[in-house]
Amino acid sequence: MIWKQHYSLEQMNQLSQDTAISHLAIQFTAQGENWLEATMPVDRRTIQPMGFLHGGLSVALAETIGSMAGLCCITEKQFVLGLEINANHLRPVKQGIVTARATPVHLGTRTQVWQIEIKDQQDKLCCLSRLTLSVGNHE
Repeated sequence: MIWKQHYSLEQMNQLSQDTAISHLAIQFTAQGENWLEATMPVDRRTIQPMGFLHGGLSVALAETIGSMAGLCCITEKQFVLGLEINANHLRPVKQGIVTARATPVHLGTRTQVWQIEIKDQQDKLCCLSRLTLSVGNHE
């Protein structure tokens, strides 16, 4: 297991209250030995003018889940911050809920790299993202 800090899904969702995460209705929904999942609705908060899921908000979902996963993989004396993120938008989504799953590619002492897959309700891959986090120490 990769987790060094053991936050429950409820605790993760509580940490997100009154932030951009709660404004977008992102919810942490499942966690396994080496992955974390979250969902986001495709609704008036998350679509672009043509009615499709806004690509920037897919990236926001990816950074949200990757950063929370990264937080769970460090000690209490450390923190993570995003260094770089990219995303390939593979399929448009018009309605429903999308589910993001973050899995680690690299968990180093100074950086972490996470792959995030975002799928629609038909389990079709809509967005593939890679997030690089910097790991720092509180002084």
